[in-house]
Amino acid sequence: MSESMHIIVKGRVQGVGFRAATQRQAVKLNLTGFVRNLANGDVEIVARGPDAALQQLLAWCHQGPRLAHVSHIGVGRCDNDEAFADFTIR
Repeated sequence: MSESMHIIVKGRVQGVGFRAATQRQAVKLNLTGFVRNLANGDVEIVARGPDAALQQLLAWCHQGPRLAHVSHIGVGRCDNDEAFADFTIR
């Protein structure tokens, strides 16, 4: 069964390759959805797929790519009805 997860990542997460690394990780986990920078410096992720894969993505987000420094992660389930064909950078 497919679940959806909404993640907000705070810290030094823009300008360090966080979106591209998130996309690679999500594709490896066969997730769909998107990642994007927010105006306040955070990164937003909406991902859809099996719960186990979503939990793996969430665990990865706590570290992120090498140059990132994650200070806080907000996470929740979302009722996003948007159909995603793949995982994209917005």
